[in-house]
Amino acid sequence: MKSEHIPKATIGRLAVYIQVLENLLRDGNDVISSEKLARACSVNSSQIRKDLAYFGEFGVRGVGYYVQELITSIKQSLGIDRVWKCALIGVGNMGTALLRHHDFEKRGFKIAAAFDCDPDKIGREFENLEIVCPTHLKEQAPEMGLEIGIITTPPDRAQRAANHLVDANIRGIINFAPARINVPAHIPVEYVDFFDHLYAIAFQITLGND
Repeated sequence: MKSEHIPKATIGRLAVYIQVLENLLRDGNDVISSEKLARACSVNSSQIRKDLAYFGEFGVRGVGYYVQELITSIKQSLGIDRVWKCALIGVGNMGTALLRHHDFEKRGFKIAAAFDCDPDKIGREFENLEIVCPTHLKEQAPEMGLEIGIITTPPDRAQRAANHLVDANIRGIINFAPARINVPAHIPVEYVDFFDHLYAIAFQITLGND
């Protein structure tokens, strides 16, 4: 990798590139030019070249990119050429929806354990996972190789869920709860809030009507 200081926006675009490239490969495209790839990803070709340059040299002049090779290289660069085991805390509406989302494992992320503090849920099975009290996360995490935590609790329980994940030495957290959490600086946190996107869409529509 040429630089450790990679913009977050670049990481987001790389995820889009993988999705588009996988669709292209499925449709029988083995090679694609930077211009065609750029159009498919709704960016310009110079942006693609700039994003990929953070990780090395890709593509063949006059030919373009070999699709499978580029998919493999991007996945290696992002660290998703392996399976990351995840622990989900909060088996409510959002949690159950994610547990049913079987594309996680196809993309290198396996929700391997589900936790909830509701006594009525503890001990039940959902999607072949037994729902366990979060107090057992600390002992189960090293046994199961859990590295990423997914929080899908109500907002008032998000910090408690985060505390359980920190105590279990989870290495990174995705937080779907509409609440900010406090964790040690060495643990990266990503917030997922659908309202952010709804606000953005509403603003763009309003702007277009002015």
